[in-house]
Amino acid sequence: MILCCGEALIDMIPEATVSGRDGFVPHSGGAVFNTAIALGRLGGPAGLLTGLSTDMFGQQLAETLKASHVDTAHLIRSDRPTTLAFVKLQDGHASYSFVDENSAGRMLLPEDMPRQLPAISALYFGGISLAVEPCADAYASLLDMHGGDQAVMIDPNIRPGFIKDQTRYRTRLNRMIAQCDIVKVSDEDLDWIIPGPESLAEKVPLLLQAGPAVVIVTRGGYGATGYLADGSEVSVPVNPVQVVDTVGAGDTFNAGVLAELERAGHLSKPALRALPPAALRAALAKGAQVAAVTVSRAGANPPWAHELQDG
Repeated sequence: MILCCGEALIDMIPEATVSGRDGFVPHSGGAVFNTAIALGRLGGPAGLLTGLSTDMFGQQLAETLKASHVDTAHLIRSDRPTTLAFVKLQDGHASYSFVDENSAGRMLLPEDMPRQLPAISALYFGGISLAVEPCADAYASLLDMHGGDQAVMIDPNIRPGFIKDQTRYRTRLNRMIAQCDIVKVSDEDLDWIIPGPESLAEKVPLLLQAGPAVVIVTRGGYGATGYLADGSEVSVPVNPVQVVDTVGAGDTFNAGVLAELERAGHLSKPALRALPPAALRAALAKGAQVAAVTVSRAGANPPWAHELQDG
């Protein structure tokens, strides 16, 4: 099973009311939550490890997971509140205002992390959970405990507004990257991780030297490129669709990559170290395919396997 580790929250999406003013409607979300949902819908063996509230929003999140066939055995329940993200959509792009103090997800501690992970073949980390403390330290400790045994993917999805102590964040993130097999970044993420005037092509080898076997760089409408430690690289374009909004696009892309690698038998540390370029291209293509469906409809609504038409 692929265990997705990180935040689950409620996106409060504006919708017009009968009075004409916008109200906010609660939608299940969160970057890592979205990836778990997409994996479950694609038929991959998926689970979620997160701090989840026992309040009504936490119950909504748990029900959404079960409806998409995501394993909930690793949910860590508490009576702390659910994180709320109030969303503003403009021209299909989302900006957020978060209510996250003392939340069930944020307040996870290293001692809350499981010492045993039976039946887990891969770990996925990402989202704001890597930036806010104390849960960021909890997820880093989980990787310290289990990163040597399972294949690991990380998407830092860097949001500078969440980073209170840049030195602590960089130190923690760099340590996590060194333990990962796959690092997925946007071009903006890469420029933040490795600041300086060097080109993207010059920065990718520096990231590979840190430890990962695969680096994936997404460039918005310009598609995605995957890089292997032996210098090989492959690229895929975005699938042309009418974009409704981009909420959850990157999260769904990550699920497509993981699902295809798992399906093809490449989601293990030894297999990723020997990954053929063709297998990486197939994984990127699957990511682009499922992300295109997500951006073609409102909200983070990943496709089910039966909705995809291969070939």
